[in-house]
Amino acid sequence: MTGLNPEKQPLLALVNRETPLDPAGYDKKGGWRGLRRALGMSPAEIITEVTDSKLRGRGGAGFSTGMKWSFVPKESSKDRLKYIVANGDEMEPGTFKDRILVEGNPLQLIEGMIISAYAIQARHGIIFLRGEYHLGLERLQQAVIQAREAGFLGENILGSGFDFDLHVHPSAGRYICGEETALITALEGRRANPRAKPPFPQIGGLWGAPTVVNNIETFSNIPHILANGTEWYLGLSACVDGGTKLYGVSGRAKRPGVFELPLGTSLGVILNECAGGMQDGYKLRAFLPGGASTAFLGAEHADIIMDYPTPEKAGSRLGTGLAILLDDKTSPIG
Repeated sequence: MTGLNPEKQPLLALVNRETPLDPAGYDKKGGWRGLRRALGMSPAEIITEVTDSKLRGRGGAGFSTGMKWSFVPKESSKDRLKYIVANGDEMEPGTFKDRILVEGNPLQLIEGMIISAYAIQARHGIIFLRGEYHLGLERLQQAVIQAREAGFLGENILGSGFDFDLHVHPSAGRYICGEETALITALEGRRANPRAKPPFPQIGGLWGAPTVVNNIETFSNIPHILANGTEWYLGLSACVDGGTKLYGVSGRAKRPGVFELPLGTSLGVILNECAGGMQDGYKLRAFLPGGASTAFLGAEHADIIMDYPTPEKAGSRLGTGLAILLDDKTSPIG
């Protein structure tokens, strides 16, 4: 991940999958700035800033993050039990962006969750991680311990009077756990079946308490919004919504992988400029824009804008933003 621009590619700029930063090293590289600023703000001010940044959920649904937080009852963390949960199940076939974040910069996720917990006044957080992510689990657990020892988790964080701690929960593994109410049910020790709504988790979630569930990439955006401001974040995007997006390509591309680009980048740029185009001797027949749960689009959409509304107008969805390519020599039916 060397050579990335922290101003234009903030999510991946400090990712190091060989040796992730410890809290002191993360601090020297600009980490914790968002948290320090957030702890000097009111929870309502943080929710307003995140809403104004137009950050939408990066797990697939694309719902406004700040709006989701605004539905949580406003009682303080000392007056009402609330939970914040990171959805790191990532069972969507063809999707591997969150794995890179947790393996390469787990403190970014932790910082984002602390800020988010302060915004909704939750004292308890859980990272629900795909069970097969053994290295990610090891590094997240180590990062939680390091953050706690450095005073970023636990009681009276940075002298603010706010208490918050995290627990990492490895999932036993079911695709449906990516759905937030099924994830909550699994955390309660029961079969991971989705729940009827209402009540929505923000009102009655984990063990009946108000609960916010966001994707790992979503939480990883939060420190940068708070550290740099709404206008900066909106300026990263190529569309009406804010920020960058972790896009990816798998299949018969020359350089499959994950790339951080402005939200609203075209598939043509992602495939041809970042992934090197199709492998020699292969042509693009069709593609899934963002995982196996999205609908196929044909090669005539090869330059489609990868934002939230455009793939929907074409008959599919952005999903996780990691495109699966179908080439002209592979049968789509087996």
